[in-house]
Amino acid sequence: MKKTIKQQKSILIILLSNIFIAFLGIGLIIPVMPSFMNIMHLSGKTMGYLVAVFAVSQLLISPLAGYWVDRYGRKKIIIIGLFLFGVSELIFGLGTNVFVLYLSRILGGISAAFIMPGVTAYVADITSIQERSKAMGYISAAISTGFIIGPGVGGFIAEYGIRMPFYFAAAIAFLACITSIFILKEPLTKEELAEISANKKQTTIIRDFKKSFHPLYFIAFILVFVLAFGLSAYETIFSLFSDLKFGFTPKDIAAIITISSIFGVVVQVFVFAKMVDKLGEKKLIQLCLITAAIFAVASTLISSFLEVLAVACFIFLAFDLLRPALTTFLSKDAGKEQGFVAGMNSTYTSLGNIVGPAIGGILFDVNIHYPYLFAAVILVIGLGITFMWKEKPLGNA
Repeated sequence: MKKTIKQQKSILIILLSNIFIAFLGIGLIIPVMPSFMNIMHLSGKTMGYLVAVFAVSQLLISPLAGYWVDRYGRKKIIIIGLFLFGVSELIFGLGTNVFVLYLSRILGGISAAFIMPGVTAYVADITSIQERSKAMGYISAAISTGFIIGPGVGGFIAEYGIRMPFYFAAAIAFLACITSIFILKEPLTKEELAEISANKKQTTIIRDFKKSFHPLYFIAFILVFVLAFGLSAYETIFSLFSDLKFGFTPKDIAAIITISSIFGVVVQVFVFAKMVDKLGEKKLIQLCLITAAIFAVASTLISSFLEVLAVACFIFLAFDLLRPALTTFLSKDAGKEQGFVAGMNSTYTSLGNIVGPAIGGILFDVNIHYPYLFAAVILVIGLGITFMWKEKPLGNA
Protein backbone atom coordinates (compact mmCIF):
# COMPACT_ATOMS: atom_id res chain seq x y z
CA MET A 1 0.00 0.00 0.00
CA LYS A 2 1.35 3.43 -0.99
CA LYS A 3 2.03 6.00 1.70
CA THR A 4 -0.08 9.14 1.89
CA ILE A 5 1.16 12.55 0.79
CA LYS A 6 1.57 13.60 4.43
CA GLN A 7 3.77 10.57 5.12
CA GLN A 8 6.04 11.50 2.18
CA LYS A 9 6.16 15.21 2.82
CA SER A 10 9.96 15.54 2.73
CA ILE A 11 10.26 13.61 -0.55
CA LEU A 12 7.55 15.71 -2.18
CA ILE A 13 9.19 18.93 -1.02
CA ILE A 14 12.46 17.87 -2.68
CA LEU A 15 10.69 16.88 -5.92
CA LEU A 16 8.62 20.07 -6.06
CA SER A 17 11.70 22.19 -5.34
CA ASN A 18 13.53 20.49 -8.22
CA ILE A 19 10.86 21.23 -10.79
CA PHE A 20 10.36 24.75 -9.44
CA ILE A 21 14.05 25.49 -9.93
CA ALA A 22 13.97 24.19 -13.52
CA PHE A 23 11.05 26.37 -14.57
CA LEU A 24 12.35 29.36 -12.65
CA GLY A 25 15.27 29.37 -15.07
CA ILE A 26 12.98 29.62 -18.09
CA GLY A 27 11.59 32.95 -16.94
CA LEU A 28 14.79 34.46 -15.52
CA ILE A 29 15.96 35.63 -18.95
CA ILE A 30 12.91 37.80 -19.69
CA PRO A 31 13.58 40.91 -17.51
CA VAL A 32 17.28 41.09 -18.48
CA MET A 33 16.70 40.70 -22.23
CA PRO A 34 16.80 44.47 -22.95
CA SER A 35 20.06 44.87 -20.99
CA PHE A 36 21.68 41.91 -22.77
CA MET A 37 20.56 43.35 -26.09
CA ASN A 38 22.33 46.63 -25.30
CA ILE A 39 25.49 45.16 -23.75
CA MET A 40 26.09 42.58 -26.50
CA HIS A 41 24.51 44.55 -29.36
CA LEU A 42 21.97 41.82 -30.14
CA SER A 43 18.90 42.17 -32.32
CA GLY A 44 15.37 41.48 -31.13
CA LYS A 45 15.26 38.50 -33.47
CA THR A 46 18.32 37.00 -31.79
CA MET A 47 16.76 37.42 -28.35
CA GLY A 48 13.60 35.76 -29.62
CA TYR A 49 15.66 32.83 -30.86
CA LEU A 50 17.32 32.52 -27.45
CA VAL A 51 13.86 32.03 -25.94
CA ALA A 52 12.81 29.58 -28.65
CA VAL A 53 15.99 27.46 -28.73
CA PHE A 54 15.39 26.40 -25.11
CA ALA A 55 12.00 24.99 -26.08
CA VAL A 56 13.36 23.41 -29.29
CA SER A 57 16.02 21.41 -27.43
CA GLN A 58 13.45 20.42 -24.80
CA LEU A 59 11.13 19.29 -27.57
CA LEU A 60 13.74 17.09 -29.25
CA ILE A 61 14.97 15.45 -26.03
CA SER A 62 11.64 15.01 -24.20
CA PRO A 63 10.58 11.71 -25.88
CA LEU A 64 14.01 10.20 -25.19
CA ALA A 65 13.93 11.48 -21.62
CA GLY A 66 10.52 9.85 -21.13
CA TYR A 67 11.97 6.54 -22.30
CA TRP A 68 15.08 6.87 -20.12
CA VAL A 69 12.92 7.67 -17.08
CA ASP A 70 11.18 4.30 -17.54
CA ARG A 71 14.41 2.43 -18.31
CA TYR A 72 17.06 3.88 -15.99
CA GLY A 73 14.91 5.17 -13.16
CA ARG A 74 13.41 8.44 -12.03
CA LYS A 75 16.16 9.52 -9.61
CA LYS A 76 19.08 9.29 -12.06
CA ILE A 77 17.33 11.34 -14.74
CA ILE A 78 16.27 14.02 -12.24
CA ILE A 79 19.83 14.37 -10.89
CA ILE A 80 21.38 14.58 -14.38
CA GLY A 81 18.78 17.18 -15.33
CA LEU A 82 19.54 19.35 -12.29
CA PHE A 83 23.29 19.20 -12.94
CA LEU A 84 22.85 20.19 -16.60
CA PHE A 85 20.56 23.01 -15.55
CA GLY A 86 23.15 24.39 -13.13
CA VAL A 87 25.81 24.24 -15.85
CA SER A 88 23.54 25.99 -18.36
CA GLU A 89 22.76 28.88 -16.01
CA LEU A 90 26.42 29.28 -15.05
CA ILE A 91 27.45 29.36 -18.73
CA PHE A 92 24.82 32.01 -19.52
CA GLY A 93 26.00 34.16 -16.63
CA LEU A 94 29.61 33.95 -17.84
CA GLY A 95 28.78 34.21 -21.56
CA THR A 96 30.32 37.02 -23.58
CA ASN A 97 29.29 35.99 -27.09
CA VAL A 98 26.12 34.76 -28.78
CA PHE A 99 27.41 31.20 -29.34
CA VAL A 100 27.88 30.68 -25.60
CA LEU A 101 24.38 32.01 -24.89
CA TYR A 102 22.86 29.60 -27.42
CA LEU A 103 24.83 26.70 -25.90
CA SER A 104 23.50 27.65 -22.47
CA ARG A 105 19.87 27.72 -23.59
CA ILE A 106 20.24 24.38 -25.43
CA LEU A 107 21.60 22.75 -22.26
CA GLY A 108 18.79 24.40 -20.31
CA GLY A 109 16.18 22.87 -22.60
CA ILE A 110 17.75 19.44 -22.28
CA SER A 111 17.76 19.76 -18.48
CA ALA A 112 14.07 20.70 -18.42
CA ALA A 113 13.30 17.69 -20.65
CA PHE A 114 14.97 15.47 -18.04
CA ILE A 115 13.54 17.04 -14.89
CA MET A 116 9.87 17.41 -15.87
CA PRO A 117 9.08 13.76 -16.79
CA GLY A 118 11.37 12.48 -14.05
CA VAL A 119 9.54 14.36 -11.32
CA THR A 120 6.06 13.71 -12.75
CA ALA A 121 6.67 9.96 -13.05
CA TYR A 122 8.24 9.83 -9.56
CA VAL A 123 5.20 11.53 -8.00
CA ALA A 124 2.80 9.25 -9.91
CA ASP A 125 4.70 6.21 -8.61
CA ILE A 126 4.48 7.17 -4.95
CA THR A 127 0.89 8.48 -4.81
CA SER A 128 -2.40 6.62 -4.84
CA ILE A 129 -5.07 7.27 -7.48
CA GLN A 130 -7.16 9.00 -4.79
CA GLU A 131 -4.40 11.52 -4.01
CA ARG A 132 -3.06 11.84 -7.56
CA SER A 133 -4.97 15.02 -8.40
CA LYS A 134 -3.75 16.72 -5.23
CA ALA A 135 -0.13 15.72 -5.95
CA MET A 136 -0.36 16.86 -9.59
CA GLY A 137 -1.81 20.13 -8.31
CA TYR A 138 1.30 20.58 -6.21
CA ILE A 139 3.52 19.86 -9.22
CA SER A 140 1.60 22.35 -11.32
CA ALA A 141 1.90 24.92 -8.56
CA ALA A 142 5.68 24.42 -8.55
CA ILE A 143 5.90 24.65 -12.37
CA SER A 144 3.65 27.69 -12.57
CA THR A 145 5.38 29.45 -9.71
CA GLY A 146 8.78 28.93 -11.31
CA PHE A 147 7.59 29.82 -14.82
CA ILE A 148 5.58 32.87 -13.80
CA ILE A 149 7.70 34.20 -10.92
CA GLY A 150 10.94 33.74 -12.87
CA PRO A 151 10.80 37.17 -14.52
CA GLY A 152 9.91 38.75 -11.19
CA VAL A 153 12.80 37.08 -9.37
CA GLY A 154 15.14 37.89 -12.26
CA GLY A 155 14.09 41.52 -12.18
CA PHE A 156 14.70 41.91 -8.45
CA ILE A 157 18.05 40.06 -8.40
CA ALA A 158 19.26 41.95 -11.50
CA GLU A 159 19.36 45.08 -9.31
CA TYR A 160 22.64 43.63 -7.96
CA GLY A 161 24.07 42.96 -11.41
CA ILE A 162 22.82 41.90 -14.82
CA ARG A 163 24.37 38.43 -14.52
CA MET A 164 23.45 37.76 -10.89
CA PRO A 165 20.10 36.01 -11.67
CA PHE A 166 21.97 33.31 -13.55
CA TYR A 167 24.61 32.76 -10.86
CA PHE A 168 21.78 32.51 -8.33
CA ALA A 169 19.93 29.93 -10.44
CA ALA A 170 23.13 27.90 -10.94
CA ALA A 171 23.84 27.85 -7.20
CA ILE A 172 20.39 26.62 -6.18
CA ALA A 173 20.40 24.03 -9.02
CA PHE A 174 23.68 22.50 -7.82
CA LEU A 175 22.37 22.56 -4.24
CA ALA A 176 19.17 20.77 -5.34
CA CYS A 177 21.25 18.22 -7.25
CA ILE A 178 23.37 17.37 -4.21
CA THR A 179 20.31 17.23 -1.95
CA SER A 180 18.53 14.88 -4.35
CA ILE A 181 21.50 12.52 -4.51
CA PHE A 182 21.39 11.94 -0.75
CA ILE A 183 17.65 12.17 0.01
CA LEU A 184 15.75 10.75 -2.96
CA LYS A 185 15.42 7.00 -3.39
CA GLU A 186 14.42 5.29 -6.64
CA PRO A 187 10.66 4.56 -6.28
CA LEU A 188 10.76 1.48 -8.53
CA THR A 189 12.87 -1.64 -8.15
CA LYS A 190 15.27 -2.79 -10.87
CA GLU A 191 12.83 -5.58 -11.68
CA GLU A 192 9.93 -3.13 -12.14
CA LEU A 193 12.02 -0.90 -14.38
CA ALA A 194 13.16 -3.92 -16.40
CA GLU A 195 9.54 -5.03 -16.84
CA ILE A 196 8.50 -1.60 -18.11
CA SER A 197 11.48 -1.48 -20.49
CA ALA A 198 10.78 -5.00 -21.76
CA ASN A 199 7.25 -3.99 -22.71
CA LYS A 200 8.33 -1.16 -24.95
CA LYS A 201 10.79 -0.75 -27.79
CA GLN A 202 13.53 1.87 -28.06
CA THR A 203 11.70 5.15 -28.38
CA THR A 204 11.83 7.55 -31.31
CA ILE A 205 10.18 10.92 -31.67
CA ILE A 206 8.12 9.68 -34.63
CA ARG A 207 6.94 6.52 -32.83
CA ASP A 208 5.97 8.42 -29.69
CA PHE A 209 4.18 11.08 -31.70
CA LYS A 210 2.18 8.38 -33.47
CA LYS A 211 1.35 6.84 -30.12
CA SER A 212 0.25 10.23 -28.80
CA PHE A 213 -2.34 10.42 -31.61
CA HIS A 214 -4.63 7.97 -29.81
CA PRO A 215 -7.92 9.97 -29.58
CA LEU A 216 -7.99 10.27 -25.80
CA TYR A 217 -4.27 11.00 -25.49
CA PHE A 218 -4.20 13.35 -28.47
CA ILE A 219 -6.96 15.70 -27.35
CA ALA A 220 -5.33 16.07 -23.93
CA PHE A 221 -1.93 16.69 -25.53
CA ILE A 222 -3.40 19.28 -27.91
CA LEU A 223 -4.80 21.07 -24.88
CA VAL A 224 -1.34 20.90 -23.26
CA PHE A 225 -0.06 22.66 -26.40
CA VAL A 226 -2.84 25.28 -26.18
CA LEU A 227 -1.96 25.90 -22.53
CA ALA A 228 1.77 26.31 -23.24
CA PHE A 229 1.09 28.46 -26.32
CA GLY A 230 -1.24 30.81 -24.44
CA LEU A 231 0.90 31.18 -21.33
CA SER A 232 4.24 31.59 -23.14
CA ALA A 233 2.79 34.08 -25.66
CA TYR A 234 1.19 36.09 -22.85
CA GLU A 235 4.27 36.07 -20.63
CA THR A 236 6.80 36.77 -23.40
CA ILE A 237 4.88 39.79 -24.66
CA PHE A 238 3.70 41.00 -21.25
CA SER A 239 6.81 42.99 -20.29
CA LEU A 240 7.12 44.58 -23.75
CA PHE A 241 3.38 45.33 -23.83
CA SER A 242 3.37 46.84 -20.31
CA ASP A 243 6.43 48.97 -21.04
CA LEU A 244 5.22 50.28 -24.39
CA LYS A 245 1.54 50.85 -23.55
CA PHE A 246 1.67 51.86 -19.89
CA GLY A 247 5.29 52.84 -19.28
CA PHE A 248 5.60 50.35 -16.41
CA THR A 249 9.05 49.96 -14.85
CA PRO A 250 10.75 46.55 -14.45
CA LYS A 251 9.78 46.66 -10.76
CA ASP A 252 6.11 47.31 -11.67
CA ILE A 253 6.15 44.33 -14.04
CA ALA A 254 7.92 42.15 -11.47
CA ALA A 255 5.33 43.10 -8.84
CA ILE A 256 2.40 42.18 -11.13
CA ILE A 257 3.92 38.83 -12.07
CA THR A 258 4.86 37.99 -8.47
CA ILE A 259 1.42 38.85 -7.02
CA SER A 260 -0.33 36.96 -9.83
CA SER A 261 1.79 33.86 -9.27
CA ILE A 262 1.19 33.85 -5.52
CA PHE A 263 -2.56 34.17 -6.12
CA GLY A 264 -2.48 31.24 -8.55
CA VAL A 265 -0.41 29.02 -6.28
CA VAL A 266 -2.63 29.60 -3.24
CA VAL A 267 -5.73 28.61 -5.22
CA GLN A 268 -3.97 25.54 -6.68
CA VAL A 269 -2.76 24.24 -3.35
CA PHE A 270 -5.97 24.77 -1.39
CA VAL A 271 -8.79 24.64 -3.95
CA PHE A 272 -7.73 22.61 -7.01
CA ALA A 273 -8.42 19.11 -5.64
CA LYS A 274 -11.87 20.22 -4.43
CA MET A 275 -12.68 21.70 -7.85
CA VAL A 276 -11.70 18.45 -9.58
CA ASP A 277 -13.90 16.46 -7.19
CA LYS A 278 -16.86 18.75 -7.81
CA LEU A 279 -16.53 19.48 -11.54
CA GLY A 280 -14.32 16.72 -12.90
CA GLU A 281 -11.24 17.33 -15.07
CA LYS A 282 -13.17 18.01 -18.30
CA LYS A 283 -15.49 20.74 -16.97
CA LEU A 284 -12.65 22.37 -15.07
CA ILE A 285 -10.53 22.46 -18.23
CA GLN A 286 -13.42 24.04 -20.17
CA LEU A 287 -13.94 26.64 -17.44
CA CYS A 288 -10.24 27.54 -17.48
CA LEU A 289 -10.16 27.90 -21.28
CA ILE A 290 -13.21 30.19 -21.28
CA THR A 291 -11.78 32.32 -18.46
CA ALA A 292 -8.35 32.65 -20.09
CA ALA A 293 -9.88 33.63 -23.47
CA ILE A 294 -12.13 36.31 -21.91
CA PHE A 295 -9.30 37.90 -19.96
CA ALA A 296 -6.90 37.72 -22.91
CA VAL A 297 -9.35 39.94 -24.81
CA ALA A 298 -9.76 42.11 -21.70
CA SER A 299 -5.99 42.73 -21.76
CA THR A 300 -6.47 44.92 -24.84
CA LEU A 301 -9.07 47.12 -23.09
CA ILE A 302 -7.46 47.90 -19.73
CA SER A 303 -5.53 51.05 -18.86
CA SER A 304 -4.53 51.20 -15.16
CA PHE A 305 -2.06 49.31 -12.97
CA LEU A 306 -4.80 47.72 -10.85
CA GLU A 307 -6.72 46.61 -13.96
CA VAL A 308 -3.58 45.04 -15.41
CA LEU A 309 -2.93 43.29 -12.09
CA ALA A 310 -6.50 41.94 -11.86
CA VAL A 311 -6.50 40.64 -15.44
CA ALA A 312 -3.04 39.06 -15.01
CA CYS A 313 -4.18 37.31 -11.81
CA PHE A 314 -7.15 35.65 -13.51
CA ILE A 315 -5.26 34.72 -16.68
CA PHE A 316 -2.43 33.10 -14.72
CA LEU A 317 -4.95 31.38 -12.44
CA ALA A 318 -6.78 29.89 -15.42
CA PHE A 319 -3.51 28.52 -16.81
CA ASP A 320 -2.43 27.36 -13.34
CA LEU A 321 -5.58 25.24 -12.91
CA LEU A 322 -5.59 24.00 -16.50
CA ARG A 323 -2.15 22.41 -16.24
CA PRO A 324 -2.78 20.06 -13.27
CA ALA A 325 -6.23 19.12 -14.60
CA LEU A 326 -4.64 17.91 -17.83
CA THR A 327 -1.70 16.27 -16.06
CA THR A 328 -3.99 14.44 -13.63
CA PHE A 329 -6.16 13.15 -16.47
CA LEU A 330 -3.15 11.87 -18.40
CA SER A 331 -1.44 10.28 -15.39
CA LYS A 332 -4.57 8.34 -14.44
CA ASP A 333 -4.68 6.71 -17.87
CA ALA A 334 -0.94 6.20 -18.22
CA GLY A 335 -0.76 3.04 -16.10
CA LYS A 336 2.85 1.87 -16.08
CA GLU A 337 3.84 4.23 -18.87
CA GLN A 338 4.18 7.33 -16.72
CA GLY A 339 7.53 8.11 -18.38
CA PHE A 340 6.02 8.10 -21.89
CA VAL A 341 3.06 10.29 -20.93
CA ALA A 342 5.20 12.70 -18.92
CA GLY A 343 7.72 12.87 -21.78
CA MET A 344 5.06 13.65 -24.38
CA ASN A 345 3.48 16.14 -21.99
CA SER A 346 6.84 17.90 -21.96
CA THR A 347 7.07 17.59 -25.77
CA TYR A 348 3.74 19.27 -26.44
CA THR A 349 4.56 21.91 -23.81
CA SER A 350 7.77 22.63 -25.72
CA LEU A 351 5.88 22.97 -29.00
CA GLY A 352 3.64 25.57 -27.41
CA ASN A 353 6.65 27.35 -25.91
CA ILE A 354 8.26 27.53 -29.37
CA VAL A 355 5.24 28.65 -31.39
CA GLY A 356 3.69 30.97 -28.78
CA PRO A 357 6.58 33.44 -28.37
CA ALA A 358 7.46 33.28 -32.10
CA ILE A 359 3.96 34.17 -33.32
CA GLY A 360 3.42 36.56 -30.41
CA GLY A 361 6.58 38.46 -31.33
CA ILE A 362 5.63 38.70 -35.00
CA LEU A 363 2.12 39.93 -34.21
CA PHE A 364 3.43 42.38 -31.60
CA ASP A 365 5.45 44.14 -34.32
CA VAL A 366 2.22 44.61 -36.29
CA ASN A 367 -0.02 45.68 -33.39
CA ILE A 368 0.61 45.36 -29.66
CA HIS A 369 -2.92 43.98 -29.10
CA TYR A 370 -2.76 41.23 -31.74
CA PRO A 371 -0.83 38.65 -29.64
CA TYR A 372 -3.56 38.64 -26.98
CA LEU A 373 -6.39 38.51 -29.49
CA PHE A 374 -4.72 35.62 -31.32
CA ALA A 375 -4.11 33.81 -28.02
CA ALA A 376 -7.83 34.18 -27.28
CA VAL A 377 -8.69 32.59 -30.64
CA ILE A 378 -6.37 29.64 -29.90
CA LEU A 379 -7.96 29.17 -26.48
CA VAL A 380 -11.46 29.18 -27.99
CA ILE A 381 -10.35 26.57 -30.53
CA GLY A 382 -9.04 24.52 -27.61
CA LEU A 383 -12.41 24.86 -25.93
CA GLY A 384 -14.10 23.56 -29.08
CA ILE A 385 -11.78 20.55 -29.10
CA THR A 386 -12.91 19.58 -25.60
CA PHE A 387 -16.44 18.94 -26.86
CA MET A 388 -15.04 16.10 -29.01
CA TRP A 389 -13.49 14.60 -25.89
CA LYS A 390 -15.07 11.24 -25.20
CA GLU A 391 -14.39 10.18 -21.64
CA LYS A 392 -13.85 6.45 -21.70
CA PRO A 393 -11.15 3.99 -20.59
CA LEU A 394 -8.04 4.37 -22.69
CA GLY A 395 -7.33 0.71 -23.18
CA ASN A 396 -4.25 -0.14 -25.23
CA ALA A 397 -2.74 2.72 -27.14
